[in-house]
Amino acid sequence: MGSTRLPGKSLKKILGKPMLELLIDRVRKAKLIDELVVATSENKKDNAITTLAKKLGVGCFRGSETDVLDRVLNAAKTHEADHIVELWGDCPLIDPDIIDDLIRYYLNNEFDLVGTCLDETFPWGISALVFPTKILEEVSNITQDPVDRENVSNYIYEHPERYKIGHLPCPPELKHPEIRLTVDELADFELVETIFEFLTLTNPEFRTIDVINFLEANPKIKNINRQVKQKKLRK
Repeated sequence: MGSTRLPGKSLKKILGKPMLELLIDRVRKAKLIDELVVATSENKKDNAITTLAKKLGVGCFRGSETDVLDRVLNAAKTHEADHIVELWGDCPLIDPDIIDDLIRYYLNNEFDLVGTCLDETFPWGISALVFPTKILEEVSNITQDPVDRENVSNYIYEHPERYKIGHLPCPPELKHPEIRLTVDELADFELVETIFEFLTLTNPEFRTIDVINFLEANPKIKNINRQVKQKKLRK
């Protein structure tokens, strides 16, 4: 809830539902995730997130507001997770089929981390990473860099000399890295809101290809957030 560019974005409503609830609805359609846990902060302003998680019947863990690595690691330990699928509350259009493809690719290969968002092929916001809890625990003991502590798995994928990093192959029809589907600013929210409002009416089970086809057919909508720049982790 403490976003500086769009305060309260996690619970901003689309179609009468908080954005976080729309994300949870979509993630629940993934067949290979055993348990869904919301990892939020101990800050009072995040009480509303805890309330929503309880209402939706999903796990919730509260930890440090700034040390997100520690928060996610302890959430995983508390729920006895051997592997973590890292998702972001500001990416509500994540595709459950792609989550399952990611997990299968991870399980069928010998990578320390596999992602959809590291090689800039999928639309930005169709973002997920999967890695073992034990590696995140190792990283927690290695780095105290504030950038690493805030961005959870950052140290893993920035050190390919130490960890074996994999990229989920992106189908040609989904290769649209110019499309931005994450919510950092109001223009991002307006785009995501428009996508949900239109596609839910025609196909409540819509997937990434439906989003791409909609935006390609409606360039004015696609360009709503064209001016928004992704914030760099390191200067």
